[in-house]
Amino acid sequence: MLRFCGRELCLCLAIAAAAMVAAWLLGWWRPRAGFHLFIPEELACYRGGPGDPGLYLALLGRVYDVSSGRRHYEPGAHYSGFAGRDASRAFVTGDYSEAGLVDDVSGLSYSDMLTLQNWLSFYEKNYEFVGKVVGRFYGADGLPTPALTLVEAMIIKGLEASEQEMKEKQKFPPCNAEWSASRGTRLWCSQKSGGVSRDWIGVPRKLYKPGAKEAHCVCVRTTGPPSDQMLDSPLHRNRGDLDHPSLGEYTGCPPLATTCSFPP
Repeated sequence: MLRFCGRELCLCLAIAAAAMVAAWLLGWWRPRAGFHLFIPEELACYRGGPGDPGLYLALLGRVYDVSSGRRHYEPGAHYSGFAGRDASRAFVTGDYSEAGLVDDVSGLSYSDMLTLQNWLSFYEKNYEFVGKVVGRFYGADGLPTPALTLVEAMIIKGLEASEQEMKEKQKFPPCNAEWSASRGTRLWCSQKSGGVSRDWIGVPRKLYKPGAKEAHCVCVRTTGPPSDQMLDSPLHRNRGDLDHPSLGEYTGCPPLATTCSFPP
């Protein structure tokens, strides 16, 4: 008796052959396009087990040959659940259960979509692209579906948000921070804090963001014009960004101190 996609090669080859015939009949497969269109049942044959025709996985509908990374994806390996299917959602959630290893990415955030885009770049760089999965992200003609168009739009929005966040971080770099049970909390600024190198030190301030439950510590420039004014503007008071309306001082810390300590 034939078992589906794992123990015997015959059924997998039959499914692949049927898929190729259907693809030819419906115009799915175009040799000059350089990729193959898989139906999910066909892709399920490529899990790297004995007799399987290969070891493939899909991400956002794009199929990659991950045979060179066999130790990660073969049966019994940590990421074996990704093989033979499109499990895009699990790349973000880390849910490797059968319920989590799915291609449905609805409800994910812009940041999650950027994570998927980073993973896609990883596979494009390290593994061979071999085709697309007909289903959620690609139609029978191999063209993107509205679901993929939505994902791409969210990735663009995520990139814009990330760029804005980076600009904000350059303006208000996070403070250095340490805590101990005996000495309490210390916040301080330096010419490199929060991963941001600069030619000024700044002073610790609370930054309040709309929607955030709590303020977080940032380093604020204390001289020159505000960041939103030209360097040669005559209207500023040489206080840097100290007068920004979203900032607040730390109680008990001198206004121009570069270090604030709070005992336990």
